[in-house]
Amino acid sequence: MKRRLTSAEERAEFEAALKDHPPRKVPKPAPPPRKPRAAGAGGGLDGNTRDRLKRGLLEPEARLDLHGMSEEVAHRRLAAFLAQAQRNGARLTLIVTGKSGVLKSLVPRWLGEPVFANSIADQRSAHVRHGGAGALYVYLRKKH
Repeated sequence: MKRRLTSAEERAEFEAALKDHPPRKVPKPAPPPRKPRAAGAGGGLDGNTRDRLKRGLLEPEARLDLHGMSEEVAHRRLAAFLAQAQRNGARLTLIVTGKSGVLKSLVPRWLGEPVFANSIADQRSAHVRHGGAGALYVYLRKKH
């Protein structure tokens, strides 16, 4: 189908109708909002280390088992354990919480607290060979 050509008269009428209406400015779309990262979560590892952790190829240098502890005792033990592990130069630690229970949900929340932000580079579920869903890897920053 061929397009009809616009006559000079039609074009003049069109331009006259639009003369009083300036072109609309279309606002640029706002960038999608960024999700705030929890302290110590995410970007503290290089790709090679992240991949080796995911595949369970790194051995934890220190382990803490929180099974059977109350919340208060577990929080104190976790803080002391991570501080000691960092002082000893450990980078990868394993925190065993169990596959269910209160500590399973509390420990990741505790690790996101500002008190741990300066010492934790990353946290993630452990590989199956190190406890899977019942344990967490906590990768510590280098001590200064």
